[in-house]
Amino acid sequence: MLTIEEMEEILNEVAEGLPEVFYKELNGGILLLPESRMHPKSIGDDLFIMGEYHRGGSQGRYIVIYYGSFAQVYGHADRSVIKRRLEETLKHEFTHHLESLAGERGLEKQDERDMNRYLSRKVRRT
Repeated sequence: MLTIEEMEEILNEVAEGLPEVFYKELNGGILLLPESRMHPKSIGDDLFIMGEYHRGGSQGRYIVIYYGSFAQVYGHADRSVIKRRLEETLKHEFTHHLESLAGERGLEKQDERDMNRYLSRKVRRT
């Protein structure tokens, strides 16, 4: 697995390649945190949160990427795979951000559908 410093370099590279308009009102920026984060609805400790978009509160709008989650899920992968997954995660969180600014919830609804599919697969297996 890449070190957190190497991952930060990749994250910066990916972030710099995104259009400037994505950053409108993202006053808290992008944070890379060392911990892993398990989804509260995870069944069997297999559903890690890779990133999150936060809005409101005293810290404003910001994106968190969890290095530890990437290490758990992609620890065996090479740099190119991690970069691709990091880019997907960052774009996903930016989509939440941009939809929030526009008053839309399309991706939130899709995330809910994806969670329901995950839960129904898990329940069938038990």
